[in-house]
Amino acid sequence: MAELLAAQEIDERLGALEDWHRDGDMIVRDVECKDFAAAIAAVNAVAAVAEEADHHPDILVHGWNKLRLSVTNHSAGGLTQADFDLAARLDRLPAIQQR
Repeated sequence: MAELLAAQEIDERLGALEDWHRDGDMIVRDVECKDFAAAIAAVNAVAAVAEEADHHPDILVHGWNKLRLSVTNHSAGGLTQADFDLAARLDRLPAIQQR
């Protein structure tokens, strides 16, 4: 099982992620896409990375062009290094970068 991070470790790692914030035992990023089709394309891009990493975020599509990505390690019961690794990988996706 992955090792849970202490609060200070979480804060340090969040400092390296520009658009993420902590929400309880999750890190969260809101993304605004140019339109609905771009939002769905972003969901598909996130899904591909998540499958490859075998680490799956919660994805909420809302409005006509907005996403909320929420990452936590459900099996560990909180935040681990794997969550921050996934967030960093998601940040590199062109579909997430466009606004």
